[in-house]
Amino acid sequence: MTTWLNHMGNSMPLNYVQKIQDAKIYDLALKTPVDHAPLLSQRLNNKVLLKREDLQPVFSFKLRGAYNKLLNLSKQQLNTGVVAASAGNHAQGLALAAKKMGIAATIVMPRTTPRIKVDAVRSRGAEVLLVGDSYDEAAAHATELVKKQGLTYIHPFDDPDVIAGQGTIGMEILNQHPDHLDAIFIAVGGGGLCAGIAAYVKQLRPEIKIIAVESDDAACLDAAMKAGERVTLDQVGIFADGTAVAQIGEVTFGLLKDLVDEVITVSTDEICAAIKDVYNDTRAICEPSGALGTAGLKKYVEKHGVENQTLLSVQCGANIDFDRLRYISERTEIGEKREAVLAVTIDEKPGSFQSFCSDLGRHSISEFNYRYNDQQQAHIFVGIQVSSDADRHALVAELQQKNYELADLTDNEMAKLHIRHMVGGRAVEVAEEQVFRFEFPERPGALLNFLAQLGGRFNISMFHYRNHGSAFGRVLVGLQVNRKSRSELKEFLDNLGYRYADETDNPAYQFFLS
Repeated sequence: MTTWLNHMGNSMPLNYVQKIQDAKIYDLALKTPVDHAPLLSQRLNNKVLLKREDLQPVFSFKLRGAYNKLLNLSKQQLNTGVVAASAGNHAQGLALAAKKMGIAATIVMPRTTPRIKVDAVRSRGAEVLLVGDSYDEAAAHATELVKKQGLTYIHPFDDPDVIAGQGTIGMEILNQHPDHLDAIFIAVGGGGLCAGIAAYVKQLRPEIKIIAVESDDAACLDAAMKAGERVTLDQVGIFADGTAVAQIGEVTFGLLKDLVDEVITVSTDEICAAIKDVYNDTRAICEPSGALGTAGLKKYVEKHGVENQTLLSVQCGANIDFDRLRYISERTEIGEKREAVLAVTIDEKPGSFQSFCSDLGRHSISEFNYRYNDQQQAHIFVGIQVSSDADRHALVAELQQKNYELADLTDNEMAKLHIRHMVGGRAVEVAEEQVFRFEFPERPGALLNFLAQLGGRFNISMFHYRNHGSAFGRVLVGLQVNRKSRSELKEFLDNLGYRYADETDNPAYQFFLS
């Protein structure tokens, strides 16, 4: 018997195992297979299993919870209709479940939602309203529809019936793999998936570890566990958009704080590497949040040095825009610890690059960017193949011992997002340049609007933008600002309404563009 918190905050008993076993979702949701991942298993020296929720009709687990919630509504609620706010998988799951039951569903989605996801929801019969640039704005509008039209709000994670629906995954795992199982790795955004699986598994097989996995820039459960209470993150990363939640759910945290054995956070590069790993073993392409479990599994093995264990990752979603694959492919080698990105200064004379390659020894170059700057020194942006982080650090130390001036940019976000595509341009006549990295909602006209606001008051001396197929655009901008105007610039940027970071002192900029 576990407990949950009702809307008044009171603790109430709730038998999640019984609720999960009673979930009648299988006339719509699939019992997805548990597949062996032979390549990962061999590389990690553990038996790696993948629970294939990417094979659901909506390509994610969200169908389970949404359908189970609808099955538990009253006739009056069903007749009135339901509403939800979602930018992706919950929207598609609810739309299909509502279509199956013949009820009206309204989905409020941010205007930044990729067209492929909007079309997918509409194709399943739901009415789509595009409101705001963020989930919070969409959710606020959905709440207004509840008040004005009497619709029933279907929460994406913080609801016992939704949690129980997701918990059917845990029931399937134990039925499909009754043999020994050491740990299950589960992506966490709001916590519904992990809470449902944990509530079932820990009741029946408490020896199995439940490992929650979060993106390191959206780790709301990790923050709550450390604080002993729910906290709201100041900022949330946007790469793993399916789990980009600023605060863990109230109901879900009531379960997770007692049922989770460990929380692991992973970087964007580690997620990209996991997407590639899953593809190599299954030929399925996960969305970033869908690969979180596998990224966490790999990090767990490295962190604890475990061998000959049976580890299962919940592969929870595959709703990815094709355009994002370009960005992901760029980051996989770094995520696998197989590439170092360095800024290196060499002599500007014939034979110096050949000499540098010779000094690399057994390491091969994977990328090289250079443009002539002056007669004495050349600054090169170079990718070098390595075997691990330890190998990278040893290489850097070895080059420094050979008197190379260098900066390790492997963990430098600006270098990987922008500089590697810009190397070769120095503007010697540009004075008092300040450099900023921005994120802004990606929708039609957004770039033009951004330029209109930014360019009206300060001269733009540098600009780099790439569309990565996500909900947010990423821009690197150089602005000419004299010292007297810098306080005015800061006030302007703070009021602009876009997330930004001052990168003027970033070594990647100093090496190649300043």
